[in-house]
Amino acid sequence: MLELTIDMLQGIPQNGPTDPIEFYRRPLVGRIFRERINRGLRMLPKRRFAKALEVGYGAGAVLLESLESAQRREARVYAEIAGGAVNCGGQRNGGTMTAGNPEGVQRCIQSAMQSAEVDPGDIDLISGHLTATQGDRIEVRNWRRALCRPGERFPLMNAPKSLLGHALGAAGAIECVACILQLQRNFAHASLNCEDLHPELAWCNSFIPRTCVEREIRMVAKASFGFGDVNSCILFKKFQS
Repeated sequence: MLELTIDMLQGIPQNGPTDPIEFYRRPLVGRIFRERINRGLRMLPKRRFAKALEVGYGAGAVLLESLESAQRREARVYAEIAGGAVNCGGQRNGGTMTAGNPEGVQRCIQSAMQSAEVDPGDIDLISGHLTATQGDRIEVRNWRRALCRPGERFPLMNAPKSLLGHALGAAGAIECVACILQLQRNFAHASLNCEDLHPELAWCNSFIPRTCVEREIRMVAKASFGFGDVNSCILFKKFQS
């Protein structure tokens, strides 16, 4: 029996109804996109009209390989997958086609930590799903409850979609690449347009970088909370040779 030593985590955008041009034409998203062209996403703004994501485009790929295989071919190892989890909230308890069931989201985060056998305090950076919609406030609340860490000890949190837009089917893979680069180079990227956070997020204001922060990053929690109330969380760990 052959042993699988190499696999590929990849994401590419799809054409059709979710093509950026189609989003641009839609009344709500298109109007907001035109008003804020060339600006990043606004992470849960107070202003009523900014209630829609901006669509991005691109692709990302990560080569997954066993350590033994990588060492045999003397490959450069960028990071280690410490653990992860996937679940579905069943569109119950507030979960819908576009919003996550809070219990399911929190359970997914906690299951990822359990699979990695790490404590909440081991996480240095959260790379959130954060789409500049009203769901951001709920997502941050879920992270706080899942980690059970006091406000003053909360990890850094950034919003990659504020820089890249929402690449839909490609978003997860692209943002995983960003997580690995932050681990490898010891920095946390900025989140754009977070000047007017929702009042409910005031407690975590100091944990959201507005500029690039240079800091040792040993573990990153990357989450994607997708359509259909499907949740995923993966923990990337700095590789120690």
